[in-house]
Amino acid sequence: MKKLIKTPILITGSTGFIGANLTHYLVSAGYEVHLIIKNQSNTWRLNSIINNINFYNADLIEFDKIELIINKIKPKTIFHLATYGAYPYQNEMDKIKFVNLDCTINLLRICEKHNFDIFINTGSNSEYGFKEDLMKESDILEPNSYYSVFKSASTLFCQYESIHKELPIVTLRPFHVYGPYEEPTRFMPVLINNLLNNNCPPLVSPHIKRDMIYIQDLIDFYIMVSTKLIGLGKIFNIGSGVQYSIEEIVKVAIDITNSTVRPEWNTMSSRVWDSEKWGADMSLVQDTYNWEPNYNLYDGMKKTIQWYKNKPRQF
Repeated sequence: MKKLIKTPILITGSTGFIGANLTHYLVSAGYEVHLIIKNQSNTWRLNSIINNINFYNADLIEFDKIELIINKIKPKTIFHLATYGAYPYQNEMDKIKFVNLDCTINLLRICEKHNFDIFINTGSNSEYGFKEDLMKESDILEPNSYYSVFKSASTLFCQYESIHKELPIVTLRPFHVYGPYEEPTRFMPVLINNLLNNNCPPLVSPHIKRDMIYIQDLIDFYIMVSTKLIGLGKIFNIGSGVQYSIEEIVKVAIDITNSTVRPEWNTMSSRVWDSEKWGADMSLVQDTYNWEPNYNLYDGMKKTIQWYKNKPRQF
């Protein structure tokens, strides 16, 4: 593979679902990758490649320590994926603000000293709040949680810094990402693990919608953006542009696993973020990068289920 990404590469949030998949991809491609990992982080997603990466034990909230690390690495490409507040149990408002906003400001301030080539900030589709139509990057943000409030603030800060200082900064807003190494308590792992044992997990309304994007498609877009900057302070959705109902998702999973269970709908209460309309408008991405996902729901689900079959004891 021809190497196009400028090195050294720094990844924050590498022990998480998206960060780990991105790390695996870059390491397999032979890139020089540096990770900042909290001492208490569970590194199970990285155990198979831990000897092939450079990592530093530090928390992003340790500003002085982070500065020393970044001054040593002098990264040219930064994938910023560290976050807090994406799960219901992560509900401390002060910590949500500090990790998502203050740590992003500090990280960007330090990296800026080393003239980076690209800084990719990771936002969230939750910044939009509830919308009646597909969510567009130009939509007014209507956050509906502390997490989405401070994710929005982080996105706007990165956009301002990019335009004001002419820095190469981009923010990507992932929608519902699924695939290998996903958090075991999330919908797709719970669904797949149950169906592989011919059980039916608790389910919300069949009419709830999600914009599903397979992890490899997401990683491909991160790589494309990291090697092809178009404009300053840009914000891009990263989804499929298709709103799949929970009923459709479950039906595909049952088909692929050959399960004989019958879905039991409304056996689980809807969460505050559940909605019958939730999808990404991908027209800006298509117009700017001529990009679209390679995997539809069936193909992405099939690869995901095969991964679970090969690693039944992973969780």
